[in-house]
Amino acid sequence: MKPSRRLFSAGALLLAGLLAAVLSVTSAAPARAERTDLRAADPSVLRVGDTYVAVQSTGGGIAVRLAPSTSALASAPARQVWSDTRALGEIWAPEIVRDSGRYYIYFSAGRGAAHRMYVISSASPDSGYTAETRLALPDDKWAIDGTLFTFAGQRWFVWSGWAGDTDVEQNLYIARMSGPTTPADGRYIISQPREAWERVVGNPYINEGPEAIKDPNGQLHIVYSANGSWSDQYCLADLRLRAGGDPTYVWDWYKSNGCLFGSHRETMMSGWDPTLYVDGPGHHSFVLLDGDIGTSPPAGPRFPLMFHAVPKGTPYSWANRYWYTGTFCWWGDTTYRRANVPGPNADTGWSLKFFE
Repeated sequence: MKPSRRLFSAGALLLAGLLAAVLSVTSAAPARAERTDLRAADPSVLRVGDTYVAVQSTGGGIAVRLAPSTSALASAPARQVWSDTRALGEIWAPEIVRDSGRYYIYFSAGRGAAHRMYVISSASPDSGYTAETRLALPDDKWAIDGTLFTFAGQRWFVWSGWAGDTDVEQNLYIARMSGPTTPADGRYIISQPREAWERVVGNPYINEGPEAIKDPNGQLHIVYSANGSWSDQYCLADLRLRAGGDPTYVWDWYKSNGCLFGSHRETMMSGWDPTLYVDGPGHHSFVLLDGDIGTSPPAGPRFPLMFHAVPKGTPYSWANRYWYTGTFCWWGDTTYRRANVPGPNADTGWSLKFFE
């Protein structure tokens, strides 16, 4: 029997609808990062069981929020856990860490060249913190954005600081720790803002906001923020420690050849695209179980990330920064190249892709 034209048309429409649905799934644009209602900078978030723990500066102190998801942190009560009763000065970028079941919050305090790292601790994430203790970091120079992690059975502290006593550039330093509050030996430089793509905005030139994570091969990465945070050129870049490398030896670290998460194509590493919805993403937090890089994600799926940024179309300023939820995943077989320095000129391994 010959099918009617009406039946044929209906079948064609159904087929077209199914095809459109398939195409919409297979070619869908990346999901947008969720802008929280938290108008703030420098997120630090970890997961403990089913609870997400975040810390932020409140100007004259530090507050902690607890929530069942990263997106719920903005509406969670901010509980003040420490106040600057000694008038230390500006309180910047607190970082919450869990070590041996105890919570440690590291933060920078001071004015001008007097900024140094401090720490408070508690058995509970949002109450009972000790008075602040100044970390006796080696060389006693200007220091901000410090955080603790454990790699290869050794505690390490990484931070952004000055080589001397003047604000020429912010470098990344690392030091061994004998305990969560006690440096064991000297500081070692691991990165300086010397590449053209991280010197677009300067005075001073910036490497800051370092965060540790371990890739599927077990290699250590320090993902950091480059270019001035006062500019929409702010971005994330990566340092990868070569397999079997020494974290204190600068030439065992290989730097990405451009930004991995940023809003300007000209500064992005080849093969990485600029953001669509935000400007100047930076000062991120890998949302790891207990904040432990030993729980770093495997290859394949995307995992939670938080960062601050300014919505596109909004004038870029510190006052317009929000916390965002995003995701990241590992990106394999990526070569970082360098020249005119000791050691091999190239190193191939895992890199990271960030998603809005």
